[in-house]
Amino acid sequence: MKTKSRVFAGIVFVFILHSSFFCLAERPVPIQLPNPQTETGKPLMAALSSRMSTRSFSGEKLGKQDLSNLLWAAFGINRENGKAPSATNWREIDIYVITADGAYLYNLRKNTLNTIQTNDIRAMAGTQSFVKDAAVNLIYVADYSRVDEETLDVPILVGADTGFISENVYLFCASEGFATIVLASINRDLLAKELKLSPEQRIILAQSVGYPK
Repeated sequence: MKTKSRVFAGIVFVFILHSSFFCLAERPVPIQLPNPQTETGKPLMAALSSRMSTRSFSGEKLGKQDLSNLLWAAFGINRENGKAPSATNWREIDIYVITADGAYLYNLRKNTLNTIQTNDIRAMAGTQSFVKDAAVNLIYVADYSRVDEETLDVPILVGADTGFISENVYLFCASEGFATIVLASINRDLLAKELKLSPEQRIILAQSVGYPK
C-alpha cells in the first residue's frame, strides 16, 4: 500500500508541475515598446492652434514607435524621480489600449503593453460607429484602490487627472497629424467585463486615435 501511495503521490506531483509549467508557458509576454521620441512634432503654440475633435478615421494601423510616443505623451514618466503627472502621485489612472490586434494594459514604468485579450473589440470602445475604424482606442480607467478616500473631492481629482491625460493626447495628435476625439458615451459594464476590470476599477472616458480619413 505504501508503494502504491508513493506512486500515486508522484503522479499527482508530476501532473501539478506540468500544469503549472503549461500555465506559465501560456501567459503572454509583455510587448516592449521602443523608447519614446521626445524631440519630434510641432511647437506647442502650433499644436494648440491645430487641436480639434475628428469623427472619421482611415483604419490604418499605428506603428509601435507612434504608439510609444502617444502613450508617453498621454501619461508617461517624464521626471528623474520616476514620477508621472498625477494628483498627490496616486497614479490611479490606467490606460487600456484597444487595437485591431487585441486589448492591452499600458505599463508606464516599463513602457510595455500587457495583453488582456487578442480579439478586436474596438467597437466596444464607445457607442458611436466610428470607434471600430480608429487604429487605437484608449480607455481611461480609475483604480479607486489607489486613492485616499479621506481626501476631499476624490471624484474631482480623478476627473482632473483623466482630463489632463486626454488633453495631452489631443496636443500630441495635433502635433503629429493624427485624428482624435474623447468619448463619454460608453457601455461601461460591457467594456469592463471585456477588459477584466476589478470592482475597484471604473471606466472614466475613452479616446479614439488614428489617421484621418
